[in-house]
Amino acid sequence: MSLLPLFLKLDNRPGLLVGAGNVALEKVGSLMTTGVRLHVVSPEIRPEIRQLAREGRLTITERAFDPADLDGKFVVIAATDNPAVNAEVYRLATERGILCNSADDPPHCDFYFGSIVRRGELQIAISTAGESPAVAQRLRREIDQQLPADLGVWLTELGALRREVLAIHPAGEARKALLHELAHRQICDSPLCATRQLGHTPTESGKVYLVGAGPGDPDLLTVKAVRLIQSAHVILHDDLVTDAILALAFPSAEIENVGKRCGKKNITQDEINTLMIDHARSGRSVVRLKSGDPLIFGRAAEEMAALDEAGIPHEVVPGITAAFAAAASLGCSLTSRHAASNLTFSSGHHAQSHNNAPVPEKEDATRVVYMPGRDLNLLALEWLNEGLPPEFPCAIVSRAAQPEQFVFHTTLGELQSAPQVAAPSLLIAGWALRDAAQQTVATALRSTIAN
Repeated sequence: MSLLPLFLKLDNRPGLLVGAGNVALEKVGSLMTTGVRLHVVSPEIRPEIRQLAREGRLTITERAFDPADLDGKFVVIAATDNPAVNAEVYRLATERGILCNSADDPPHCDFYFGSIVRRGELQIAISTAGESPAVAQRLRREIDQQLPADLGVWLTELGALRREVLAIHPAGEARKALLHELAHRQICDSPLCATRQLGHTPTESGKVYLVGAGPGDPDLLTVKAVRLIQSAHVILHDDLVTDAILALAFPSAEIENVGKRCGKKNITQDEINTLMIDHARSGRSVVRLKSGDPLIFGRAAEEMAALDEAGIPHEVVPGITAAFAAAASLGCSLTSRHAASNLTFSSGHHAQSHNNAPVPEKEDATRVVYMPGRDLNLLALEWLNEGLPPEFPCAIVSRAAQPEQFVFHTTLGELQSAPQVAAPSLLIAGWALRDAAQQTVATALRSTIAN
């Protein structure tokens, strides 16, 4: 079977979605971006679809499918959990000459939903003719990683320039060559943006999830974190959670920034607790999205205590803490049989006053200081007074695992002279850094000799 790839204009066209359960919810996300006048027919309606109806983005009829529902429709999607009903919808639609897609049933499809990579008006659709949607999703992710985040903006500007060229220059080979010349661009000079739309899996409502957003790269989210973000009714996120991660949310999700920057609070912790509790009591699924791992300097203990006191069910979904992402970017193991048998995490708010333990005869711990602050002089002096040597290796990592990541290597003796870096940042110190650097040099030398 050979398919003809087409991009269909659905804006203001009448469409019908039969079904409003889990399967149909996956289709709604794609249809809402097209401008189709969507009507949903189903005896049971998911809360997310009801919310879209309340917002005026679609209409619903709460009953079983009737053949008359097909009247006047341009496109139909059969997405119930009953294959027989889907097949009947497809049969009746084709009799009327209406394009129809029957979910997860390739023989009963006039068209397929492709895996889409979007950059503004640019769309790249991938289809396997229903053979393996998973393969299409994998290819979409790989293509998505290669395209610059600003490609959509650039395309809009190019489109405006193209219209000017068409108005000014006469038709012919010279104008055609000019348009092709304008279409050339370097793509390696733009940061990559990883926004992945995975399959939607709904979560139970009336529950709060404390979810780790990791260091900022969507690729480093856990599968469960992605699933919860995509199905949440409400997302209450830290200020440092990246836009690429928030873009995974369902279109109708309520998203609120409840974070702080540089110690300036826009909302108190008690207010955050109240928001979580009130949303959960209204029967909504709430994701409290925290940078890194919720249980490391994320005030999770206070939030869990408030939820327990209010009788709200909750669950912690771990994330990759920034220390691990930063160490991975350095090629440095945080522990080593030869250099570091201990690992300490501390916050810059407390590290200078709570680190009074005696230094062992051989300093064998890797120290990780989260949010070390801009003035590292006091921290450096304290560690030197503890007996750490000036040559003790240090590294400051800003925005670990993000496209804007910046790493500055130094020593404890020179730490006070380190440059100011963008948040979020952390400090890693220990002999393991020296071992990693030596290993990097050794690897480079072997590569040079081999070549």
